[in-house]
Amino acid sequence: MTTMKKKSAPEFKMEAVRLITEQGYKTTDASRNSGIPPSLLNRWRSQLTSEGQNAFPGKGRLTLEKEELQKLRKERIGEN
Repeated sequence: MTTMKKKSAPEFKMEAVRLITEQGYKTTDASRNSGIPPSLLNRWRSQLTSEGQNAFPGKGRLTLEKEELQKLRKERIGEN
C-alpha cells in the first residue's frame, strides 16, 4: 500500500493555524479534528509567525527573501 502525500493550499494552512492561534483550540484537538499531525501544525504556525503572508508560497514559488538571494547569486556567477 502506498501513501500519498496531501498537498495543502496556503489558505487551508492559514485556517488550520488560526484554529490554534485565534480560536483557542489546543494543537492536539485541532490535529485530531483535521487529521493533520501536530508536528505539521506546529511547523505551519512557526512559518506563519516568522514569514507572515509570505509563509506558504507554494510549489516552485520562492519567498521574497529567497528570490532576492537567488537573483544575487545569479548576478555573482555572471560576474565571474
